[in-house]
Amino acid sequence: MNKIAITSLFFLGLLISTTKSQSQMNGSAIAGNGSANTLRFKQPARYFTESSPVGNGRMGIMQFGNPNRERLVLNEISMWSGGPQDADRENAHKFLKPIQEHLLAGRNKEAQDLLMKEFVAKGPGSGHGNGANQKYGAYQILADLLITWRDTTSAVTGYNRELDLKTAVARTRYNRDSATITEVCWADFTNDILWVRIHSSKPGGINLALDLFRKENASTSVSGNMLLLSGQLPSGKDKGLRFATALQPEIIGGSMREDVLNGRPVIRVENANELIIKISAATDYAYPKYALTGFDPMPAALAYLKAGLNYNTALEKNINVYAGYYLRNQWTMPENPAVATLSTQERLERYNQNDPTLPVLYYNFGRYLLISSSRPGLLPANLQGLWAEEYQTPWNGDYHLNINIQMNYWLAETTNLSDLAEPLFRFTRALVPNGEKTAKAYYNAKGWAAHVIANPWLYTSPGEGAEWGSTLTGGAWLCDHIWEHFRFTRDTAFLRTYYPVLKGSAQFLQSILIESPRHGYLVTAPSNSPEHAYIMPNGFRGNTAMGPTMDMQITREIFAACIQAAGILKTDEGFKKELELALPRLAPNKIGAAGDLNEWLDDWKDGEPKHRHVSHLYGLHPYDEITPWATPDLAAAARKTLEQRGDDGTGWSKAWKIAFWARLGDGNHAYELVRQLLKPATSLGTNMSNGGGVYANLFCAHPPFQIDGNFGGAAGMAEMLLQSHGEEGVIRLLPALPTHSDWATGVITGLSARNGFEVDITWEKGRLIHAALLSRLGNTCKIWLPKGKRIISENGTTIASSQNQDRVLTFKTVKGRRYLVQ
Repeated sequence: MNKIAITSLFFLGLLISTTKSQSQMNGSAIAGNGSANTLRFKQPARYFTESSPVGNGRMGIMQFGNPNRERLVLNEISMWSGGPQDADRENAHKFLKPIQEHLLAGRNKEAQDLLMKEFVAKGPGSGHGNGANQKYGAYQILADLLITWRDTTSAVTGYNRELDLKTAVARTRYNRDSATITEVCWADFTNDILWVRIHSSKPGGINLALDLFRKENASTSVSGNMLLLSGQLPSGKDKGLRFATALQPEIIGGSMREDVLNGRPVIRVENANELIIKISAATDYAYPKYALTGFDPMPAALAYLKAGLNYNTALEKNINVYAGYYLRNQWTMPENPAVATLSTQERLERYNQNDPTLPVLYYNFGRYLLISSSRPGLLPANLQGLWAEEYQTPWNGDYHLNINIQMNYWLAETTNLSDLAEPLFRFTRALVPNGEKTAKAYYNAKGWAAHVIANPWLYTSPGEGAEWGSTLTGGAWLCDHIWEHFRFTRDTAFLRTYYPVLKGSAQFLQSILIESPRHGYLVTAPSNSPEHAYIMPNGFRGNTAMGPTMDMQITREIFAACIQAAGILKTDEGFKKELELALPRLAPNKIGAAGDLNEWLDDWKDGEPKHRHVSHLYGLHPYDEITPWATPDLAAAARKTLEQRGDDGTGWSKAWKIAFWARLGDGNHAYELVRQLLKPATSLGTNMSNGGGVYANLFCAHPPFQIDGNFGGAAGMAEMLLQSHGEEGVIRLLPALPTHSDWATGVITGLSARNGFEVDITWEKGRLIHAALLSRLGNTCKIWLPKGKRIISENGTTIASSQNQDRVLTFKTVKGRRYLVQ
């Protein structure tokens, strides 16, 4: 038998084994469809957080599914008010040394007072999170498409609404007046438009009005058979972004005519059998300049509405394009047939009653949201991803750099969506020119800096307050993603392109380090630990500090990354040596008297012991300088810190804690945080401490809605099933699998590991059955194996065996070949 035949038989056996494992999951149905891939609703959405999101990375739509007056919220990723602003204080650097001297002398109050006076943003900055009418701006709704039906009195029966994650299609169906009405919404990745199809089973059953509505800065008109809306957003006191959207309806049967409703021009559809609506949009925001062109965007919006587009052909192609992302990584768990008839809200309310696929649905939804809100070449997903109904979004819907935008992209590498992180890399590089000006203005430093907030106008200045706005490592944290992308892909061309960004961040950090004679370390100053306060022994409660733990962890990470990158690229030998000399002098992680990890350079009391940010555990996740196997004492201190902080917090805070506990190998505690993240949320207001949970449409509740928790929750669950962090990139299978029966049996395929590996895992009764590793690059593989497991090549040869003890095995691989762990 030839080698090809042997290989085919070998992996046929693996497939049969995997399929058998899936089909025998406690005798339950398989979650290939249904409960792990569908959001269900039994009533129209009352709120935005009950509606169904679809998107293609540029345009999005939220389907409310109302049979009488349907509301479809339309979004476009560049729909931002505001514009470039000069928020740097040009002479701030003159106050840098006095601030640092106060900190070195322990006069933190005086340092913070001076910082607040001379070292924050010039002017209104972000408008304290309400910048829609300031220069900073805010992400805004594009428009509402309101569909008002003529018959609103007949009874509606058989109502059903769902979002199918496998096809990226939102669908509403109900019966009225002897007709079944079906409304389908989806976002076209190829033609870059939105589609809405309304079908009546009864001829002539569609009688409605189409109305594009925006409450400000826009006007509506009808041109031929198209409904048009255009306008211009404010940029402070100036005019800002220009936008346009075009709606083109087509009918089968019946007629259309122009009409007026509520004082606005509308298109009225009468006695139609079917209505297909194409929706396009454009703005004058231009890539890759991240600036306005000033051109009228309406011609561009109209150009998307190409003649001859066929609905069914476009939908079939779109499903295939989308599946090319979504199906890369699939997770199967036993399904409880009893949940098949429940709405998603009902499943959330009874989650403790045997529903193993609910976390899988949340995981899949997170991946779905990233596919739908992040497209290469465009802006990254913001605080709400792509979807917003507001004119003043919470916190401007911007890019918070002290965890939030980074959390948006944690799942990209591990869940096999690496290419969708390109908008984040591109955006980070675009920040550099403004970041260089900011670094010079405030620190008289080389390199570039970004602080806590950013927007499409490339804002890099500090915020308006010491309590949150002076964290100086926001840009450096963005660089973590550049380095992590390289660790996963080993793409040297990518590294060469983005090395100047990494280097500039390292230069900035190198430039601002000062020595603390009292401690003997190099530290950053002035900075803070994101949004948290300390209490000094003298009773002063403050934020401004030198050398907060997170700063030092990020500095170590960026220095080490630049050292390695320079070596790989064979460049900057002198700079590399400078960093090598500085690295061991950086303030280390320190364990406090209570056995926890210090958040600040000194063992000060926490201003808020249960604070939502756990920034000093950055070294545990997403960085990996703290691990149970390499630094057990620090890992124990991290555990103590998490116990002190508790499990309460905002939605994204709970998501981060899932990752923390997974990195500590505590699957049961990670599972408890998963359960808390899936707690039904009802509050639409703001809760900064003990909120969290999930809305009926699975949007994460900060509250309010903030999408980073969706992405972070999915990333945390991936960490529970596969890890490959640490200096050597050892692959660890099921490192934090809970002992709860819901997680006892499962299959996951297509996870990504560092150094270019793709991993499939099958487990039963809480134990690894087998795994398959695809070597994408032909790199040497290091994998931790439990005793009794072995590595088998494609031809069935045993390459290595763990024998009678758990241990790390190292073996060479060939690009494109698979290896079985059995």
